[in-house]
Formats: sequence, C-alpha cells, structure tokens
Amino acid sequence: LKGLHMSQQFDVLVIGGGPGGYIAAIRASQLGFTAACAESNPYADPKGEPRLGGTCLNVGCIPSKALLHTSHLFEEANHSFESQGIKVGKASIDVPTMKGRKDGVVNQLTAGIKMLLKKNKVTFLAGHGSFVGKEGDFWKVKVGADEVLAKQVIVATGSKARHLPNLPVDQKIVMDNEGALNQESVPKKLAIIGAGVIGLEMGSVWRRVGSDVTILEAMPDFLAVADQDVAKEAAKLFAKQGLNIQTGVKIGDIKVTKKGVSIAYADKDGKEQKLDADRLIVSIGRVPNTDGLNAEAVGLKLDARGFVEVDGHCKTNLGGVWALGDVVRGPMLAHKAMEEGVMVAELLAGQAGHCNFDTIPWVIYTSPEIAWVGKTEQQLKADGIAYKTGKIPFMANGRALGMGEPSGFVKMLACAQTDRILGVHIIGANASELISEAVVAMEFGGASEDLARICHAHPTLSEAVHEAALACDKRPLHF
Repeated sequence: LKGLHMSQQFDVLVIGGGPGGYIAAIRASQLGFTAACAESNPYADPKGEPRLGGTCLNVGCIPSKALLHTSHLFEEANHSFESQGIKVGKASIDVPTMKGRKDGVVNQLTAGIKMLLKKNKVTFLAGHGSFVGKEGDFWKVKVGADEVLAKQVIVATGSKARHLPNLPVDQKIVMDNEGALNQESVPKKLAIIGAGVIGLEMGSVWRRVGSDVTILEAMPDFLAVADQDVAKEAAKLFAKQGLNIQTGVKIGDIKVTKKGVSIAYADKDGKEQKLDADRLIVSIGRVPNTDGLNAEAVGLKLDARGFVEVDGHCKTNLGGVWALGDVVRGPMLAHKAMEEGVMVAELLAGQAGHCNFDTIPWVIYTSPEIAWVGKTEQQLKADGIAYKTGKIPFMANGRALGMGEPSGFVKMLACAQTDRILGVHIIGANASELISEAVVAMEFGGASEDLARICHAHPTLSEAVHEAALACDKRPLHF
C-alpha cells in the first residue's frame, strides 16, 4: 500500500465557511461527529489564503457596521457635539485610517474563527468543494486538488452580489458590496442602484463623510419589506439627513468612464432623467453560489433561480445531503444561517432540531436603526387577522431625549382575540438590541400583557417597548 493516496474520511463535511457553515461544523463536532469545513474564498487576504466567515464577516455585516460606527461618530462630531457643549471645531475624515480600522476588526474575527474550529476539533480544508459522486455509504467531494469522503454533506456556499447585465464591476468606479466597503477616498457624487439594506447602509456611510448620495430604486414603494409606518418614518428621516432616494425608476443605459458614470433612467412619472456620479454602487440583491457545486453530476435539485431545494429542516432531495443559509429559501441573513446550522447538526445527532422562521429578526443599521420581527400591519390586513396596535414615540422616552436620539417609535401588533404578540417594529436608537426582547416574548408565545407586566429599568430605551405593550391595552403610562 506504500504510496497509495487514501481519501480523508469524515462523518460530516461542510462546504462553505461562512456563518452557517462554520457553525454547523462546530455544532456537529460538539455532538461527537468527525467534522470538516471547506472554504476557498480568499477575499482580501494578504497571503491569498482562504478566509473563514463568508460574506458576512469579510465583505458584509461586520465591515459595514465598523464603517457605519466611524461615520456616525464623524456626523456626531460635526453636527451634534456643539449642541451638547462640546467644542472640537470642524472634524475631518481620514478614509484610509477608517478603512484600516475596519480591516483590523475583520482580520481579528476571521483569525478567531480559525481558532474556534481548532478548539472544537473541526478540520479546516482549504479549497473549493464540489460533488464527485457516491462511494458506498460516503459522498465523494473534491476539495481543491484532493478528494474527501463524508457520510453527510452540508452545503453552505452562501451568495454573491447580483450584477446588472452588460455592466462590468471593477470595484473602483462600479462597485458591489465589496468595493463599497473598500473605497480609498470620499466620492463627491455617489450613485446607488437599489434602496435595500445594503444600499441604505452604504449610502448612509458615504453621505455622512461627505458624499452627495442619490439612491435609485425600481420598486414603487420605499422599503416595502418593512411595516408601512416604519417605511414612511424612515423615508422622512433619511430625506431630512440628505439621502436623495427616488423610487419607481426604470434604469436605462449606463455609461462608464475612468472618471465616473452617467446613468440614464426614467423617473416614477416616466420622465427621462440623467444622473452623473463619480462612483456607482450596485445593490440589487444577491444570487446563490451553486454554479461551482457540480450539482448536476449527483442529481442535487436546484430551483429555477439556482437555490438548492430543501424542506423545512434543510434536507435536500439526496439522502445525506443538506443545505442552508443564503443558498436556500428564506431571508439572506447571517443569523438565520447560524440557526439552520445548529438545527442540521442536531438533527444529524437524532435531536429535535428546529428553526422558527416566524421569529427571525431583521435589522437595518442606519441612523436611526430599523428592526422588526413577526408580521407587518399590511401582512395582518392581507391575511384577515384581527389585531390591536400599541405605538409609542421615542420622543416620550427620557433616555432617548438624554441621548439626543428622539426620532422614531416602537410599534407592537397583538392578536385582538388572544393578545398574543404578532409583530414588533422599531425605528430608533439601538433598535437592533431592543428587538431581542420581542423575539424572546414571541418564542414563548407571549402576549402584549406579558411584556406590559414586566418591570423595565428606568431610564432606558427598553421602556418604549414596555409602553408599546401597555398601549396595546390602551393604558400607556407615559404617553
């Protein structure tokens, strides 16, 4: 047998090292399986080595939050400090330093995930994973130049930015999320196509540090995915901040030069318009990374849009093959992928793994932040569900006023018959943290009265959630 190459064998092989993938591998190992995690994307690694953490950590959630924080501080220094008696003069932004800090946060966390895999005895395999076929009880998967055998395979290959046809993305003049996070200077005029989460967050970052930002959105309604009350409030506040958001537009020809872009479009009234900008960010959604899986070779079923078809427990049409995260149905959210990763690993161990898609929180990290969980008011109306509403503005909250963050509100929707909480929608400071109370309450099947009867510390922003619960019963105490 000397010189004969033997394939590595694992109980569980995860293809993809993003939030869903590395969590699935870690949980599988914790449950006693021999687990491996394959990743090939180097992102911006200086050594060209594969980077764990996926889009979220490398070119998504984490770096965008770092830039949002820096740009928020910059805006505070220039527009809010003086009213609080802090005199610092005119602040200026050093973009390379801002970017360097962001890169430092990302590097620290990616290195941390490698350590987590090691700590949990997960084998890290550097290389692109694709199916080869079946060999007895094992799936044979090519990882880089090697072949690996695994009893169970979890596909967690994530997603990539959708690009406009015939518009090359060079990440300098025309960018997707990657280029938007790595600009070396502040563009004087910035155009963004798509007023979704990425468009709004990136628009906020670069507007705060000095860009004249215009966002073009094809949908007729702004932020149609959110509750209409929240969307209206957000549109009003963003316009006041200086974000120029145009909805119902139809994009025409886009001309690109070395110096900038010229975008022809029809506005919501059908009038032909032209927008000239120094740079363009395209944020029109994301597509699943399934083209490199060699799915057809083993008969792995994909839908018309390229997503891996799965049931409610992330099982594919093939025995021993699972898929989760951005590569399957449902919202493209890192925390949704993590929940599915834990669920799949626990199902493999014979446990009752479960993922409740009705209580997955959504967050947009603008200023003010936007967060929600459960049904919107328009969804309840469409479903014919009788409901009651409690809505409390942060203007009535002592902590919000003390922080100088009085914008927005908390809106709670509860069943008219049972009082069970059906949805909570927040626009305001720290909405991303406040939403967790609503998630917990809904997971336990809680009623608005349950939150109304809980003592909330004073003064805190969380008191607005408490008051919204009281308002569902028409008995708020501070509004």
